[in-house]
Amino acid sequence: MATVDVVIPVYNEERVLAQSVAQLRDFLKENLPHPCTIVIADNGSVDGTLDVAKGLAKQYREVTYIHLDQKGRGRALRRAWLESQADIVSYMDVDLSTNLAAFPPLVAAIIEGYDIAIGSRLMKGAQVQRSLKREFISRSYNLLVKVMFSSSVSDAQCGFKALSHQAAQALVPLVKDQAWFFDSELLILAEKKGYRIKEIPVEWVEDADTRVRVVKTAWEDVKGLCRLRVHPPSE
Repeated sequence: MATVDVVIPVYNEERVLAQSVAQLRDFLKENLPHPCTIVIADNGSVDGTLDVAKGLAKQYREVTYIHLDQKGRGRALRRAWLESQADIVSYMDVDLSTNLAAFPPLVAAIIEGYDIAIGSRLMKGAQVQRSLKREFISRSYNLLVKVMFSSSVSDAQCGFKALSHQAAQALVPLVKDQAWFFDSELLILAEKKGYRIKEIPVEWVEDADTRVRVVKTAWEDVKGLCRLRVHPPSE
């Protein structure tokens, strides 16, 4: 039976971390017939997030944590995934904005033979509640990805992804970005190298207390696309 690591990258999330982990743990126990470990990846928090993570690791045998001194979601995923021995590695945002019902299909896709499975807020069947500004930025950005790299992926930045152990070990060391562009760079590299990617429509509700600075993040992502365009990944 496949083993699964579910990574939750966190930065200053002491208020919601315990509730989200408990909710995720209960869901996995009831809905996923695979041994699962929840890995809290604290990247540079300056509040009590690390203490909460340590407490959860003591409370639940399925929970562990890692701590990085530097901030960066990509940096956190890089370490957690490359250190993992699980058959399948995955991640989701701590606010659980994506309905967890889509997680078993992600895992099933990897077991069926896909290298990567990702949630999509933009493909047919997705149900999304978010501001017009965020919707416009998301659609514009993903259109850029398609035009610049002939990508077939509809939503590169949804924080809901799973990879086979082999794909993670091969692709992650090639990704240069340490922050939010990590997802897009990973998928662009994967498509370039012929990895099989499965997209699954999700239900997604914007978190009013999100730590994401949408405009700044989008601009950094666009700069990342330009970097890959000027210096394309090798075969």
